[in-house]
Amino acid sequence: MKKILGVTGCPTGIAHTFMAAEALKQAAEALGVQIKVETNGAIGVEDELTAQEIKEADCIIVACDKKVDMERFNSRPVIEVSVGEGIHKAKELIERAISGNVPIRKGIASNDSTNVREQQTSFGHEIYKHLMNGVSHMLPFVVAGGVLIAISFLWGIYSFDPNSSQYNSFAALLKKIGGYSMGLMVPVFAAYIAQSIANRPGLIAGFVAGIIAADTGSGFIGGIIGGFLAGYVALFLVKSLAGMPKQFEGLKSIFLVPLVSVAVVGIVMCLLASPVSAINTYMNNFLAGLQNSNPVLLGIVIGCMCAFDMGGPVNKAAYVTGTLLLGQGNYYFMAGVSAACITPPIVIAIATTFFKNKFTKDERAAGAVNYILGFTHITEGAIPFAAKEPLKVLPILMIASSISAILSYVMKIQVPAPHGGFLILALVDQPISWVLCILAGSVVGAIIYGFIKETVNNEA
Repeated sequence: MKKILGVTGCPTGIAHTFMAAEALKQAAEALGVQIKVETNGAIGVEDELTAQEIKEADCIIVACDKKVDMERFNSRPVIEVSVGEGIHKAKELIERAISGNVPIRKGIASNDSTNVREQQTSFGHEIYKHLMNGVSHMLPFVVAGGVLIAISFLWGIYSFDPNSSQYNSFAALLKKIGGYSMGLMVPVFAAYIAQSIANRPGLIAGFVAGIIAADTGSGFIGGIIGGFLAGYVALFLVKSLAGMPKQFEGLKSIFLVPLVSVAVVGIVMCLLASPVSAINTYMNNFLAGLQNSNPVLLGIVIGCMCAFDMGGPVNKAAYVTGTLLLGQGNYYFMAGVSAACITPPIVIAIATTFFKNKFTKDERAAGAVNYILGFTHITEGAIPFAAKEPLKVLPILMIASSISAILSYVMKIQVPAPHGGFLILALVDQPISWVLCILAGSVVGAIIYGFIKETVNNEA
């Protein structure tokens, strides 16, 4: 029996990671293939692959959108794809893995060094992986800080101000701690983009670039520029100094690379600070203006982005924008983003509940779980349904999410926390209205889905 190994990981390490792992396991079982899948989730690595398992494997499938240890797979047949392909194309990946026609990852082979080919991945996918590595490390700081700040508002919107009648010392402390956590957002983001490119040597210059970006008002855009600049400068230095005698390894890693990379990246970031800050300010003002002048258009854009790939790069772009504006005190934007993210799984849940003759028994069971996923802001629960009929389901979900987002913006609802779904309703300024906005979009989507889906034969 063929032995296949898998590695899965998504930026947040919550849903896509485990959905891809499950898809690969089911496809392998259907094809009579033995498989073990390592998951790189939010709580760390689970079912880690051993050196012996890697040596004995016929092929390794790496379905990740975040940085994982690839050097251990040198000289082994490796298929490297996005986590989305691991979910949607699991059967094709297993079939390719057992075909025997898989490139060998470049490295020193233990026995036979002939016919070694470098696994080719697109430049765009590599850039995306570096970017998502930054996002995955940044999000816990955003969520922790954002929720703490939001909780402080339970004592009043001015509970942190000693001159206000709403002042509460504990609330002020929570807001201060949350502010520290949120303040690390851009530095951590830039540092781990750099780390994804150049490993540990990139971290130092990456952190410095991120702090400069945050301090000069360059924000998220500055963080992206600084992260990639730091990563590639550090990588260039490491490769350039690779020929140094081993006796100078400590000098290189502790002195030369950090010193030169921080100096070069720091100078460039300071020179770019003014124009990048101006661009960042313009974008924030544009979004804020659109929020006030054309909430319908903004709702459509955000709704379509959030439902288009449900946790993928387009969804993350909208979400990260919302968290950044949240850090600047804009709580309106996140209301629409959260509503748009919560809607897709609730659409599925309602449709499978009220149109039972249109779904199989297994689909109805999976649909019921989407109530929990939706209520807790986990969009990815809708992915299996969208994957089966993407051209039919995705437009419906985009329409539904757009309705929820538009209503949230029109009603000027404020959501001060970046995650949590209905668990943070106590922090929302208009909780009942916000829930109704989400339900309105979800019900419309569920009705459309239920009417256009064909009836299936059910045994129960």
